[in-house]
Amino acid sequence: MKNFIVVICFLLSACLSNAQSGISKYPLPSSAQLKWHEDEYYLFMHFGPNTFTDKEWGDGKEKTEVFNPNEMDCNQWCRIAKQSGAAGIIITAKHHDGFCLWPSKYSTHTVQQSTFKRDVLAELSAACKKAGLKFGVYISPWDRNHPDYGTPKYNDVFVNMMEELFTNYGPIWELWWDGANGEGPNGKKQVYDWNRFEKTVRRLSPQTVIFSDIGPDMRWIGNESGIGGETNWNTLDTAGFKRGEGGPSTDSLLTGNVNGVNYIPAESDVSIRPGWFYHKEEDQKVKSPDELMKIYLRTVGRGANLLLNVPPDRRGLINEHDSAALVGFYNKRTIFNQPNLLKNASLNLTEPDKKNPSNNYSRYYILKKPVIMKGLILQEDVKYGQKIAGVAITVSNKGEVKYQQTITTVGNKRILLFNEPINASEVAIVVLKTKGIPVFKHVKAF
Repeated sequence: MKNFIVVICFLLSACLSNAQSGISKYPLPSSAQLKWHEDEYYLFMHFGPNTFTDKEWGDGKEKTEVFNPNEMDCNQWCRIAKQSGAAGIIITAKHHDGFCLWPSKYSTHTVQQSTFKRDVLAELSAACKKAGLKFGVYISPWDRNHPDYGTPKYNDVFVNMMEELFTNYGPIWELWWDGANGEGPNGKKQVYDWNRFEKTVRRLSPQTVIFSDIGPDMRWIGNESGIGGETNWNTLDTAGFKRGEGGPSTDSLLTGNVNGVNYIPAESDVSIRPGWFYHKEEDQKVKSPDELMKIYLRTVGRGANLLLNVPPDRRGLINEHDSAALVGFYNKRTIFNQPNLLKNASLNLTEPDKKNPSNNYSRYYILKKPVIMKGLILQEDVKYGQKIAGVAITVSNKGEVKYQQTITTVGNKRILLFNEPINASEVAIVVLKTKGIPVFKHVKAF
């Protein structure tokens, strides 16, 4: 027991020393990024004229009168989001068609000119506050309606619109930028002043995290299928790349860069339906709880955050089909909330030393008696940087191997769900490859 305490003290000392000195050589998350990691799963809501025209990309020529969700209830959205375990909601404040879900002074294509009239952003922001949910906005820089699009004046318009969002509807936890850049009503494309856009957000709301292909705070995962990389680094090289066309390859976005100089973790956006906006003919094509669980394991279970799109229907409500799937999805995830079966296990730690430099960083858990395990959750303490590049996991019952798997990265969270429950009394976690002293935040068996 005395030797065990010495090992623990040595490891803690090493970790603290590393945190105070050499840790700076690893890209580190900001305080806002650390909080974002904890959010893990939240809802996307595509809502606008496309909801009523059955389009995915509006052309900006839609009559504003078409937007009329006469039963809209943002409290219903938030109630269902909470029931599904979501941390927040991100709404498409302005999609490519240019229609604004708030009465912007800088556009004539808004809710103010619609039959509906009501300010969707104001109602959703208030409902999120009431429900204890975080509020985020998607605002597309592409605008297929605005007459200034394709001219230098439009960059002023876009900045002014963001001023309205942050001044009138904050706090905004996440801002979502789409890199799409097509022609406007005058047939021209816009040269976006991304540097100015980013500085505007930082000035107005320093704690808002910004998503785009290349961050600066979170990156696109490289697909819209809900598949995160089995190797998933929170670091990315962005020099020479642009948002939208000219961005990193989908392979780089999927896996990150092992020696990337920027801390830009991955967010996976995927829709609960085949499309992003509501279409009645897709009511029978809503993803099942089992399908959503597979997505969760391939995103959150691989260290990425999950942004699940659930589009309101023409009434302005989350449809019953989507709601039922979300409740079923939540119920399946309760398995991860079960007590930690390793809580009272004996823990033995090993690491390289002068006498044994070839030793691996290892954690051996020994239970007093076998228990039924369904899976494992591993978490790095990423505030010290992401370092683990290879891990071997072995689950045994009184020395008899029952499960073995070798993985690469751990990051914020790695979930390993066994094909079937295992009767186990030992768990061995051996770090085979690492960029520095690995710091585990949590290890759980359930």
